[in-house]
Amino acid sequence: MPTYAAFANVETGQFQNAQELASIWGDLRQDLETRDCDLRDAYVLLGERDVLLLFDATDRQAALEASIAAERYGIELQTMEATHVDELGRLVEDGT
Repeated sequence: MPTYAAFANVETGQFQNAQELASIWGDLRQDLETRDCDLRDAYVLLGERDVLLLFDATDRQAALEASIAAERYGIELQTMEATHVDELGRLVEDGT
């Protein structure tokens, strides 16, 4: 399954504190799983973005559906397909 990285911004005013934000992760994980995605990791960030999500998805359609689903939780995602650095050699050999 391809891996995706998603930088997320949380809508201002959507959550009053860190506990409220943390409370949605179980629901979000379950919502992603119903869209053939597996949330591997989630990190809270300091800086321009609020959260980094790493998830596996069966295909781009599933990743798109996951991004749309996250919007319901007040989370705007910028999702990108990610390739592990160990795969770079294989990509060069394949000519891609």
